[in-house]
Amino acid sequence: MPTPVHAIGRTDIGRVRATNQDSMLVDNELGLYIVADGMGGHAGGEIASRICIEQVQQEVLSKIVPLLKNTPKSHPDPTLLNAIAAAINFASARIYEHSLEDPSLRGMGTTATVVKMVDNYAYCAHVGDSRFYLIRKGFLYQMTFDHSLVNEQVRAGILTPEEAEVHHLKNVITRSVGYQEEEDVDTLCVKVEKGDYLLLCSDGLHGKINDIEISQITNKKGSPAVQELVDLANERGGEDNITLIIAEVKSLPSQVGSKV
Repeated sequence: MPTPVHAIGRTDIGRVRATNQDSMLVDNELGLYIVADGMGGHAGGEIASRICIEQVQQEVLSKIVPLLKNTPKSHPDPTLLNAIAAAINFASARIYEHSLEDPSLRGMGTTATVVKMVDNYAYCAHVGDSRFYLIRKGFLYQMTFDHSLVNEQVRAGILTPEEAEVHHLKNVITRSVGYQEEEDVDTLCVKVEKGDYLLLCSDGLHGKINDIEISQITNKKGSPAVQELVDLANERGGEDNITLIIAEVKSLPSQVGSKV
């Protein structure tokens, strides 16, 4: 099944960290894109994010691809959304089991933002504070909700968005993949249009570059903007690892038998 998008990704250690605990997957043939931002001492974050990428990709290949071949579908398809969420929880169980085998890795985990293209729809499953944005006709929309302490306080009216941006606990997340065997996974499905950009990134990028700048640079440069955006995050300190994927919707497949 041809994918309507083509993506470019970059991951960078930044200017402060000794290791890169981010991982990413750009699979244009499969239409699968993942950003995972790991956390945990003694290389725990690096291991957690790598396992997450590997296990989600494996689950997509072994379960979701056959499902797409054999099942007539309309969109949004709850079965597909549940399958992508289940892939993240499959990864969570593997990471958790790995941490039990090595006491130095206890408590490791990772964010996971997964986008799978199916026809002209982007199916997303998400845990943590990495983000999935849609850029359409020059406007940027944050599609995912940050599972972070300060963001939940903003939603509750305890903090303003401006206070959250400078809060000393802004990097504390409330959900992660691998900290326990199973996690609550947010899911969503969005119909894409020709000319859209789908952007996935870790907080090393969106914590340094605001939404307006992300939108302006992406609309100007297209998917090659990944390098300019990563460079800009580094110029502004690069205290964290930086990972970014930009997918451009270049064409739309035919929709045989699918309902809009």
